[in-house]
Amino acid sequence: MKIFSFLSLVMLMLFSCKEDRGSYHGGYYWIYGYGLPAMEKYEAMAGISEKWKIKHYSVAGCLVERDEMKRIDALNKRTYAAIERKYGKGWKEKYRKDVDDFVMKSADVMDVLITNPSFRNELKKYNIEIYNLDKEISVLNDKDDFRVTVYKNELQYENKECFKVAVNTKNRTVNLIK
Repeated sequence: MKIFSFLSLVMLMLFSCKEDRGSYHGGYYWIYGYGLPAMEKYEAMAGISEKWKIKHYSVAGCLVERDEMKRIDALNKRTYAAIERKYGKGWKEKYRKDVDDFVMKSADVMDVLITNPSFRNELKKYNIEIYNLDKEISVLNDKDDFRVTVYKNELQYENKECFKVAVNTKNRTVNLIK
């Protein structure tokens, strides 16, 4: 009877423990940062967030208390462990490669957009200069397919988003997304 009680207690503990997924909310792993962000890297990480289901959020600026840094680092450590359980060992290297590749691919996207007459015409409708373009680029389902959302920051918040296009860098095509 004592053995049965002990085994029941162990089984209850095993099945009642919830897997620690760190900071996992809304279908994404959230990694928190502090200090001066490298904007190009943040844009690239945002661009691949759908593929990896990882989002980055800066919670503090340049002046950060040591206790706050420790708390953020501890939370991120748990989150990294959960991401490793999902993607396996070596995920950080693959993730960094995707970030670096995205930086190069976003340059290809802009090359396609700059030379595309229909995209330039769409910019004219909103009185946006090509060299003053506020945009968000994200990877779609294929390594050559991207979604570009164009913004005009002078507009009111609810109207800032002007239009979206799908860009294929391999075929050099641009299609307006309705």
